[in-house]
Amino acid sequence: MKEIEKLRIDKYLWAIRLFKTRSLATDACKAGRVKLNGQNSKPSAIVKVGEIYQVSKGIEKKVIEVVELLYNRVEAKIAVTKYKDLTPVEETHAFKSMFHAPTLKRDRGAGRPTKKERRETDDLIGGMFDEA
Repeated sequence: MKEIEKLRIDKYLWAIRLFKTRSLATDACKAGRVKLNGQNSKPSAIVKVGEIYQVSKGIEKKVIEVVELLYNRVEAKIAVTKYKDLTPVEETHAFKSMFHAPTLKRDRGAGRPTKKERRETDDLIGGMFDEA
C-alpha cells in the first residue's frame, strides 16, 4: 500500500482554485497573505484536514477550512467541495472598491443635471463618498 504523500499549502491553494497558478500561491505565502491561526504560513507548510486558513488576494479576504486534501487541480465543481468557505457574510457583501459601489443612472438623452437635480442627488446619496 502506497503511503499518502504530504501536501504543501501552496499546492493545495492552487488545486482548490484559489490561485490561478502555483507560483502565485507560493508568492502569496511568502508575502504573508496566507495565515494559519494568525501566523504566516510558509509555502512548504503541510496541510491537514480541519485546519483553518485566512487567505488575502488583493482586497478580497477568504477564510477556508480544509475538508479534504486535493493533490491535483480539478474542475471547479469538485474543487469547491474540498474546502468550506467560512468568510464572514459582512465581508462578502461589502463593497470591494469604488468600482463596485452603487451608482445612480440617468436616462439616455436627459443631458447634464441641473443644479437643483445635482443637490437632490447629493442629498439622496447622503455624503456616502465624502472624505472624513
